[in-house]
Amino acid sequence: MRVVIAEDSVLLREGVRHLLIDAGAEVIAAVDDAEQLLRAVDHDQPDVCVVDVRMPPTFLDEGLRAALVIRQRWPEIGVLVLSQYVEERYATELIGDRTEGVGYLLKDRVAEVEEFIESVQRVAAGGTAIDPEVIKQLLARSRRADPIATLSPREREVIAAMAEGRSNAGIAELLVIGPAAVEKHISSIFSKLGLNPAGGEHRRVLAVLRYLGVSG
Repeated sequence: MRVVIAEDSVLLREGVRHLLIDAGAEVIAAVDDAEQLLRAVDHDQPDVCVVDVRMPPTFLDEGLRAALVIRQRWPEIGVLVLSQYVEERYATELIGDRTEGVGYLLKDRVAEVEEFIESVQRVAAGGTAIDPEVIKQLLARSRRADPIATLSPREREVIAAMAEGRSNAGIAELLVIGPAAVEKHISSIFSKLGLNPAGGEHRRVLAVLRYLGVSG
């Protein structure tokens, strides 16, 4: 796994770099601003970028803007954004209408080393890693009368785990239920959301987008 890190805090940047190296990743660049990030991505073509939302010179949303450029220009490269706080607008822009190869985590998650490394690996492989707190706040903002309201409490737990990017096996382990039960719940979720079986695996993406309330 080849990684580019963009973080203006030297301590966090070096901490993340060492964590990834210890996990067997190759950190090909560790930079402190968005301009250097885009140059590194263009030159080195990493598998995934770990990017701070706020970077020089204004410390507003330079990192996010660079992440959006990467998502558009190099869709095969995963982007995992780190943020000090939940920025609902930023999360919505980043996810857009495509959940492949994207992640949005609070910086506190870096301290949970195994979970953080797993999230980076998942995004690098084209999966999704969304912080549970981000999901919680997006849902609180977007509650409205829609098919999501018809989901049972257990189905809501399942689709929340799907939104975090967990596989069926990961959902089964998290909720302490069998794989068959997970498949049954997911099938019911697809049915309640009106997602036709012809959609294949794409239904999973559509279900998550509807759940988060970020699709058009």
